Amino acid sequence: MKLKVCGLKYKENIVEVANLQPDYMGFIFYPRSKRFVGEDFEMPFISANIKKVGVFVNANFDYIFHSVIKYKLDLIQLHGDEDSFYCEDIAINFSQNESTKNVKIIKAFGIDENFDFNILESYKDHCDYFLFDTKTKDYGGSGKQFDWNILKKYNNSKPYFLSGGIGLEELKKLSDLHLPIHAIDVNSRFEIKPGLKNIEMIRRLVDMLMC
Repeated sequence: MKLKVCGLKYKENIVEVANLQPDYMGFIFYPRSKRFVGEDFEMPFISANIKKVGVFVNANFDYIFHSVIKYKLDLIQLHGDEDSFYCEDIAINFSQNESTKNVKIIKAFGIDENFDFNILESYKDHCDYFLFDTKTKDYGGSGKQFDWNILKKYNNSKPYFLSGGIGLEELKKLSDLHLPIHAIDVNSRFEIKPGLKNIEMIRRLVDMLMC
């Protein structure tokens, strides 16, 4: 499984995480989030082999587009109520611009025991990845797990990220489930405070994933 460390906010901490070489690093562009990077955010240098992900919630296209250009994002993660038509519009607009034609799209979905995986069918042609997080009344960041056995019902070929309450102790459990997870997405369980990651814990996670 690949690793995405999300919710990064502080410049020095971002550099420390980048030195551990996760596959993806996520930055939240949602003003209501405690991990919002802020209006004056400056992206430090990050190696090109680490993919930068911008997380957006029900954002307008101009905000997404300008953020992608300004921060040289490799992927965008749509973590709100965006429908398949919205994803299609983003994909078409990105493909028509030289600066964004290679930017990938992740569409996030809140999962509970009633989730219908058939709804993904209308999204799959416009998104490169799905992300499954625990369903809440807000937009992610609960630090809670859903029943991962639900993912055994997944009936789509699109690769997916798994998020929601993943800590060090969950890796063995995930391995035992034999799910085709593209990457785990970690956040709150590896924090000192919102947006500030515990480097030693992430180092342990990276070592465990490499074993």
